[in-house]
Amino acid sequence: MQQSYHKFTSLTKIDEGLFHKNTLVFNVEDTLLKSSSLFPYFMLVAFEGGGPLRALILLFMYPFLCILGEKMRLKIMIFISFFGVKKQNFRIGRSVLPKFFLENVGCESLEVVMRFSKKMGVTNLPKIMVEDFLMNYVGVEDIYGPEIRVFGGYYIGLLDNSGKEIIFAHMMSQQSQYVGICSINNSFKTCPFTYIKDIYLVFKDDKKSWNNLPREKYPKPLIFHDGRLTFMPTPLNTLTMFLWLPFGIILSITRVLFVILLPYQISTPALAFIGLKLSYSPSKNNHMHIISKPKNSKGVIYVCNHKTLLDAVYVSYICRTNLTTLSYGISKLSKFLCPTDTIALTRDREKDATILYKVLSQGRNVILSPEGTTCREPYILRFSPLFAELSDDVIPVAIEPNVSMFYGTTASGIKAFDPFFFLMNPSPSYYGKFLEKLPKEWSCGIGGKTKFEVANYVQNEIGNALGYTCTSLTRKDKYMMLAGTNGFVN
Repeated sequence: MQQSYHKFTSLTKIDEGLFHKNTLVFNVEDTLLKSSSLFPYFMLVAFEGGGPLRALILLFMYPFLCILGEKMRLKIMIFISFFGVKKQNFRIGRSVLPKFFLENVGCESLEVVMRFSKKMGVTNLPKIMVEDFLMNYVGVEDIYGPEIRVFGGYYIGLLDNSGKEIIFAHMMSQQSQYVGICSINNSFKTCPFTYIKDIYLVFKDDKKSWNNLPREKYPKPLIFHDGRLTFMPTPLNTLTMFLWLPFGIILSITRVLFVILLPYQISTPALAFIGLKLSYSPSKNNHMHIISKPKNSKGVIYVCNHKTLLDAVYVSYICRTNLTTLSYGISKLSKFLCPTDTIALTRDREKDATILYKVLSQGRNVILSPEGTTCREPYILRFSPLFAELSDDVIPVAIEPNVSMFYGTTASGIKAFDPFFFLMNPSPSYYGKFLEKLPKEWSCGIGGKTKFEVANYVQNEIGNALGYTCTSLTRKDKYMMLAGTNGFVN
């Protein structure tokens, strides 16, 4: 078969009919990703799936990997990252990696790939790492990539190459015509591209001109993702993290002790001195009027979006008062470390309503996150309307933390460590915007609104203040996707 080669850039000038008549076969690393380095993705698997020790071993192996050939380097990274990992528990391909793939996608290349109605992805990465990203975000129908052998329900880190020829034969038996996109380096000489007549080659200069894919152009919204690392773990970034880790642990414990032992007036400047920044924007009317109320009156509910377990601590610091935190799920360790009064809700509507009513009747101000779970991205989950039917004195608070190294939340990890991971960041920050008190005309009591209307109103107010998108997604949706559970915590 005589093959013909073309420049990748020429695809933008081809008649639209080509994209509907032909099936695209493209190399994922060469065609979609701006950087073709596979090390960061294996580091994510090693760190998030195997822990810091496995990640450290992979990092120590990096200089040795650099002198090996591509195939041997790939085999060693797969072995270190996957050996001993339980297949049933491996969800990193769905919960962690898509975020980092999307951040590395070239905008121009994705536009070309998405114009084809039928697509087949070819990758050097194990199929289990890329299939969720390619199928859910790129719309790929078939994926050709290495499989990892399993023994006793555990990955053994060795490749299973059986069945390749069957796949090739099936591919060639199809009536559809194929168009290939791959790199000028080596991939165009390998299967299945050797079976394709028209090949479009991607050059290094092409990749240099690609722009990062902006969030608004993602094929579908990225709302949920898991994992502790916020950064792309290149060798240099990973080395920096491990060098920082001992200092970060000490700094995290120090910050926790400051929060627990020192009064607000002293701990706030002390925390700022060691890198924890707290800032806020008050409402047009000074927010301090919220906590000034007549004796024997009911308490006020601060309603905020949920970002980390430290949300309530942050609001208490800004208000200079000890608020009562109502939480839908908190570990015993987190409850012990939290300087505010914390009461666990049961997710039983009647029981929770009784708890909230009792606390408010005692005149205690309450901080509550109706989302019931955290969301890292600029989206707000559906608000539970419980707060709306029990009080008209509601103060919305829009919260936005910022971290550079570790996320202070997890869906599949140990939740008791969440505050420590947040405080391990070199310079974490919290920003909050206190909004106007719930208007009387938008309350259930005086305004006659339903509890759902009030909850949606408060959700939209917080979303508008932060520039976030409001959704109807729930805690169950998040945990079913990220952890395969219903979201309940023991």
